[in-house]
Amino acid sequence: MSSQKNYEVLIIGGGNAGISLAARLHRYGVKDIAVVEPKDHHLYQPLFSHIAGGRAKAAEAIRSQASVMPKGVEWIRDGATGINAAANTVTLASGSELTYGQLVVCPGLQLDWDKIPGLEAAVHSPHGASHYEFDLAPKAWTLLSALKTGTAVFTMPSGPAKCAGAAQKPMYLACDYWREQGVLKDIRVVMVQPYPTVYGVPGVDEELNRKIGAYGIELRLNSEVTAADPAAQTVLIRDSTTGSTEELHYDVLNAVPPQSAPDWLKATDLPAPGDDGGFVQVDAETLRHVRYPNVWSLGDAAATTNSKCGGALRKQTKVLAKNLVAARKGAPLKEKYDGYAVCPFTVSRSTVVFAEFDAGYRPMPTLPQVPTWKESRASWVVDRDVFPQVYWNLILKGRA
Repeated sequence: MSSQKNYEVLIIGGGNAGISLAARLHRYGVKDIAVVEPKDHHLYQPLFSHIAGGRAKAAEAIRSQASVMPKGVEWIRDGATGINAAANTVTLASGSELTYGQLVVCPGLQLDWDKIPGLEAAVHSPHGASHYEFDLAPKAWTLLSALKTGTAVFTMPSGPAKCAGAAQKPMYLACDYWREQGVLKDIRVVMVQPYPTVYGVPGVDEELNRKIGAYGIELRLNSEVTAADPAAQTVLIRDSTTGSTEELHYDVLNAVPPQSAPDWLKATDLPAPGDDGGFVQVDAETLRHVRYPNVWSLGDAAATTNSKCGGALRKQTKVLAKNLVAARKGAPLKEKYDGYAVCPFTVSRSTVVFAEFDAGYRPMPTLPQVPTWKESRASWVVDRDVFPQVYWNLILKGRA
């Protein structure tokens, strides 16, 4: 790859956002597209919860990056380390520099394990795991399924997170399994939740609270893990309303780390001034940068107010693709992202509660006449069986 190679559209990130957008843009007639992505594998992250809960195999969630790269799109197997939006350049880890006509920034989030002392060591210890790491998700199920008595702690961080509701999903799957095995009564289950309600969507909260009550889960609202000690098998939990702290012993810990935009992105001038999270400052409806008209962002790294999830991304991809094509022609941006997001909660080993909502966490059902926020077997089939096939065969091909 020669230095200063130019692309009509350059996409940073080869995850769901980058691949599905590249495929859609190619379908819309954009021919000179490149995707910058250093990893040689592609992951379907919604299955991580099922893997950690013993309802999916790890092999179902991974494919080679080459196999999902759209035909006609160049794969630059390298990592971005910097962007100079004023000069239309991107610097790569290899030292090469690329130029672009249009830039789309969608590298996803980084997991900030170091923000909570001891947490990374805890999830790599014999008693801890995290389904937010692909390599640790199978370990989570090994630990949870082997537990017969003791304390299981599940955590969720404050701030932005990839499908934040996913922090709870392995907990429900494990509780249902323990109930089937007749040991649930002997296991103390604690969920540490930093917000004042279990999720924040009316109707969905009621359903989740019903399941939490049925399983006997201790829900610690307005609370967060601030430190972990893997040797002692303890976590320190702080209640933000009272300021009090509690040291809690665990036999199994499934932890979700704080998250933010990649450090290299924080160092650019694409985030809003003062945004320590490093998210790309875009118009929340058009997904175009507010200061650089040929820069765009979507997905987890975009500074939009919606929940960060695949359901939101699917709608964002269509909006951004059509707006980018219009911008190249000098036409007005007519497409608007409406803030839609969705989180399927696996509340048992065969049922799901669908949370569909807008950027204000107000219910936003696709089919208002169907109560998808109620626990159902049909929703399980859609989430576990239908969605993965739609992802691999339609979404990544720019057709859904």
